[in-house]
Order: sequence, then structure tokens, then C-alpha cells
Amino acid sequence: MTRGSLENHLFRRALPLPWSDRLKVALGAARGLAFLHGNAEPVIYRDFKTSNILLDSEYNAKLSDFGLAKAGPQGDNTHVSTRVVGTYGYAAPEYVMTGHLTSKSDVYSFGVVLLEILTGRRSIDKNRPGGEQNLVAWARPRLADKRKLRQLVDPRLELNYSIKGVQKVAQLAYYCLSRDPKSRPSMDDVVKGLTPLMHLDDLARLSFHSQPSHQARNRLQNVRIQKCEGYHGVAGKKDGR
Repeated sequence: MTRGSLENHLFRRALPLPWSDRLKVALGAARGLAFLHGNAEPVIYRDFKTSNILLDSEYNAKLSDFGLAKAGPQGDNTHVSTRVVGTYGYAAPEYVMTGHLTSKSDVYSFGVVLLEILTGRRSIDKNRPGGEQNLVAWARPRLADKRKLRQLVDPRLELNYSIKGVQKVAQLAYYCLSRDPKSRPSMDDVVKGLTPLMHLDDLARLSFHSQPSHQARNRLQNVRIQKCEGYHGVAGKKDGR
């Protein structure tokens, strides 16, 4: 593919991938997984990660490397039992522990990739401090707290992202990464959640730059106090006369 992998754009390029392109890639990849899961004979991708998402010249996402893909459960079966394979940091915990594979295993992996898109961090990074090496363990508790959400966003974006878009992506990632597979959305639901985000224009840099800084607010408050004191002084002179 013309532009290589999502992994290359997120972690190896000097210039950061713009937020709009990140959303486009996430939506395209989500549609790919939804297509696989929605077939008459569903397919579980089993190794969904940034290096397997290839981009064309327009940043349309294509899933690659189906070597580990597995036919999904048929009939009344709820899962497929199989040898645990895949990439550490992306595999769903119940799959790692039991070898039980379902479409919700892919949903978990998609949640990990959403986190990487949001934060610009790798799923596993041994170069970071101990508490931050596992992206899911570090980030998921912070996803539901809007006050901490800005701390998670890739700083290279420099506030050039939609606030509502980031909040929705964080919410989707939070549910995709649920420990209970039944609590995770389907990929069809993920597609429905991501689609409206493509047209949001509430850029964070406009919002934050339009708000006075802490120092500016203090200066403004001091000016108001001085004006009030001056007003009372004039009133006192009038009373004295």
C-alpha cells in the first residue's frame, strides 16, 4: 500500500498523523472488522494491530495478513477453542487465559488500537516508566474522567483535534476494553459510533485559546477589585459633602 502501515505513521514518522486522518483510519479498520464478523460464515481476525492496518494514498485503511484469521463459531457454539496466538498487548484477556475466541476478542484488540491512535503510544513500551509500560493498564482508568482525558491525547497533535471527537473515541475505547466480553460493543456499533465524528469541527486549540489563562484571570480579577475600590472611594467623598 502507498503509505505503509498505521504503525509507521503513529510511531516512526517525524510528522504526526493528523486527527482527521486518524479517525478516517479507525473508521475504515472498524468497517473491515465489521465486514468479517457479519459474514454468513463469520471470520475472527485474531491479530488486529497497527502494523496490520495498511493505508492507501487517501488514508483508506485495509486489513492485511490474514494468516492467523479463524472461522468464527457456528450454530449454537458461543466460541472457538484454539491455541493462543497473536501479539502481546493486543490480545483479549479471556482469550489469553482460556483460548476461547469470539468476535469480541477482535473488539478488544480494536480498543487497544484506538488507544494507540488517541495517545500516540505503543500498546507495550518498555522504555516508559513502570506504571506506563502497558498502555491499557495505564490509560483505561483515565478514559472515563474528562478532567484527565486531555493528558492522554497525543501531545504532538498540539490541540488540533475535536474535543467531542476525543471524548467519543475515549468512550468507545473504554467499552471495547471491558474485561467482560459481553460488555463490549459489536464492531457494527463501533462503526456507528465513529461515523458522526468525521464531521466535527470543535477544535481544542480554539476552545482552550479562547479561554483566559490562569494569570490572565488573576489580572482581570485584580482590575475588577481596583475598580470597585475606586467606586466606593468616590461614593465616600459624596457622602462627606
